[in-house]
Amino acid sequence: MSVPMQRQARGLVPDLFDWLEAPLSALRPMAGQQMRFEDYIADGRYVLRAELPGIDPEKDVEITVSSGILTVHAERRQEERQAHRTEFRYGAFTRSVPLPPNADESDVRATYDQGILEVSMRLADEKEEGRRIPVGRSDTGT
Repeated sequence: MSVPMQRQARGLVPDLFDWLEAPLSALRPMAGQQMRFEDYIADGRYVLRAELPGIDPEKDVEITVSSGILTVHAERRQEERQAHRTEFRYGAFTRSVPLPPNADESDVRATYDQGILEVSMRLADEKEEGRRIPVGRSDTGT
């Protein structure tokens, strides 16, 4: 279990610095509506998992891969109900992550099960970082 990090007092106005780190966050729509990601490498594949409960993956999720960036866009729609109170969050949210340099963008698979979206792609064999070029002497003898 992780423990939240506690900030040390920064002088007379420590809360000001906390506010400056996330200015006007309360005014941004869906500021708290980030999907949570985890990623890892398993069996020669890069795997990204995202928590997306309560959506229809066929209608409400769009996954794109371009120029080494994987983007997941999802939308949770609000049903028309006359609720007294709701703490559920609705709306669209998008998140992008850079892919490993050897990710094969032509081999992407996505599945959705019990609120978890899993996207995976094959990793190409590691390429040589470079090769050493031998330097010879010239026979100009000057």
